[in-house]
Amino acid sequence: MSAILPGATIGFLGGGQLGRMTAMAARSFGYRIEVVDPDRNCPAAYVADHCIAASFSDVEAAVTLARHCDVVTLEIEKIGLDALNAAAKFAPVRPGSSVLAIIQDRAKQKDWLATNGFPVGPYRKAASVQELAKVIEEIGPNLFAKAAFGGYDGRGQFEIDKPTQAAEAWDALRAPLVVAEQTLNLDYEISMMVARRPSGETAVFPPAMNYHEQRILAWSVTPAPIPERVAKQAAEIANQIAIKIGIEGLIAVEMFVTKDDKLLVNELAPRPHNSFHATERACATSQFEQLVRAVCDLPLGSAELIRPAAIANLLGDLWVDGRNPDFVSALSVPGTRLHLYEKHSARPGRKMGHLSAIGATVEEALDRVKRSYHCLET
Repeated sequence: MSAILPGATIGFLGGGQLGRMTAMAARSFGYRIEVVDPDRNCPAAYVADHCIAASFSDVEAAVTLARHCDVVTLEIEKIGLDALNAAAKFAPVRPGSSVLAIIQDRAKQKDWLATNGFPVGPYRKAASVQELAKVIEEIGPNLFAKAAFGGYDGRGQFEIDKPTQAAEAWDALRAPLVVAEQTLNLDYEISMMVARRPSGETAVFPPAMNYHEQRILAWSVTPAPIPERVAKQAAEIANQIAIKIGIEGLIAVEMFVTKDDKLLVNELAPRPHNSFHATERACATSQFEQLVRAVCDLPLGSAELIRPAAIANLLGDLWVDGRNPDFVSALSVPGTRLHLYEKHSARPGRKMGHLSAIGATVEEALDRVKRSYHCLET
């Protein structure tokens, strides 16, 4: 493998906020940026040299991007596999279609994790309402039924708590294949982030602890205030997943810790992750810079913790009814920083930006970002 040096062009399949923040990191290295996204005015377009407005399954657009780039990466996993394979004929695509084929399909992902010996909670697959009813009998009645394809931030899911809800869940999901996961008695949720470059070098970030509201991440703090034993086990599992799946770039591993002290893998994401935005403030190298290093096969940066940091998501709900969040008051909280994504329209549940805060301790960082956030609501 040979490094793709600064001055080269990186192509991004996806131009949302993750692409935007990674592009900003790439810009600081001196790379040029090309983007494909359905929205010509996507967040990454403002820091890119060129943006092609096309769907994520558009083979011609992916090929055009790759022809103009030295390496192609992605910021969303909903990229058509045909488009990825076509682009790979003209430039390295990192991560590639073999990884996306596993991760895009929730059923394949669960099976891959289980087959390779990684800990997962009880689950079953259902391809009909009758099969889902049988699954409820076997491992229910408390389940989360999830569409095998698509869905994020809680979309494409249906919570089942009665044995008679198979038909209701099936009609709500409208999916040809469903993964039903047994509801777990959770203590807390964490995530791990691993970077891996084509040469095989890996770097594991400190764990993040996450808190969700209505299945959307509300806040996250790094490092997770968890026992060292759990942190070490989580790091080992995540690193082995990165190696086994052969990621080139980043892979986020969402994990559950149950009340009876079991560590279970929830799902994988082959890209930067919302719960690691705090690495910009907390770690020697941010997740965004690390992705640039990884896909360009440069030496990975140190993922060591410099200081605790926390983030809080800013959803479009803060702007509804013509409101303007009070950023002046929010930024008066010591150690805080504002990150907006330049999205043109706000709507409930849409991620418009985030706040970050640092502190001498995890508790101080989290308290600061929460206080800053509450300033926006008043």
